[in-house]
Amino acid sequence: MQKLGLIAGGGSLPVEIARHCARSGRPLFVIRLKGFAGADLSPYAGAEIGLAEFGKCFKALKRAGCHAVCLAGQVDRPDFATLAPDLRGLAALPGLIGAARKGDDALLRFMIGEFEKEGFVVEGAIEVMDDLGLPEGVLGRVAPRDGDFSDITKALEVARAVGRLDAGQGAVVCRWLVLALEAAEGTDAMLARVADLPEALRGRPGAGVGVLAKAPKPIQETRVDLPTIGPATIEGLARAGLSGVVGEAGRLLVLDREAVIALADDLGVFILGVEAPAP
Repeated sequence: MQKLGLIAGGGSLPVEIARHCARSGRPLFVIRLKGFAGADLSPYAGAEIGLAEFGKCFKALKRAGCHAVCLAGQVDRPDFATLAPDLRGLAALPGLIGAARKGDDALLRFMIGEFEKEGFVVEGAIEVMDDLGLPEGVLGRVAPRDGDFSDITKALEVARAVGRLDAGQGAVVCRWLVLALEAAEGTDAMLARVADLPEALRGRPGAGVGVLAKAPKPIQETRVDLPTIGPATIEGLARAGLSGVVGEAGRLLVLDREAVIALADDLGVFILGVEAPAP
């Protein structure tokens, strides 16, 4: 079993991966990105490294005997003027800035390319932990009602259209009306916007109408940036008066799965996985 180097940003995904490695016995070394990785990762062997310290990162991973890496967690787009690169980072900086100008996906592909140049195999979170993915069908006890399926179809169509523009990964549709598109603010903030809309446009808690769809961008580097839901997503759905969430099976990560299912069942919202479209 190859030792994994976990390049950890913020949020719960890196923590879930680290715990999974501990449970499964996979050797692990954690690169905690300064300003992003949480304190929950401090018990694991590793190092704290800045975003542009490429040389320090690669040396630490190789010294630790890592052959594979997984990039996981939230990292905000940096202000390049404030970065403090080491020599290897300085060499990569022009390419990094150029990729960032082309969009988030280009930036992620560039980052993956830098690790691959150093001989590392890049694994997606769903490869490291195969039970992270949304299965096909209903997850939990709550199923969509007949009236939800037109919104499911439209919401997926809109989410995929937003993805083609490299703008976001989600959309909210209620009674065939598009209520919100996800952009840089993220899913939680988008759902909060929906909750602030008049109830005439949406459902209400306990009487949900409308659907959140999340879908990866067609050009997306799925080893790094698959759409994600967690307990906060389910709570946001319920507050916004929506019926549920739909995503592509195997292409949406479900964090803290047991808590997500229990919360969805308790709040009466569905979680649905549908077959991903052919490439």
